[in-house]
Amino acid sequence: MPIKNVLVVDDSPTDRQYLTDILTKNGFKVSTADSAEDALVKVKQARPDLVLMDVVMPGQSGFQATRTLAKDEATKGIPVIICTSKSQETDKNWGIKQGARDYIVKPVVPADLLAKISALG
Repeated sequence: MPIKNVLVVDDSPTDRQYLTDILTKNGFKVSTADSAEDALVKVKQARPDLVLMDVVMPGQSGFQATRTLAKDEATKGIPVIICTSKSQETDKNWGIKQGARDYIVKPVVPADLLAKISALG
């Protein structure tokens, strides 16, 4: 299934706008959430084709939200790419164990992000 609708989850307005700009310029429809809790509600409502999930946010972390999405029958088929400044190999491994399909480290290189999305589509 081609990926067309992406939910960008990040507590930083700057990062949300940066990712939104990359995606919209490349033909994706983008919605945003500023917290993991907001993201969990929006995923069930909007049913995006992909979630780009930050990790470090107030309240629930992106790792926790990813695990919740991966375990829920209604949302487990929606791929998550962790998009974070946490660059350690242990962080990446933990993100994948939580159910993320891929992991990208900020600052995001547009070509790298688009390649990862294309690989999922």
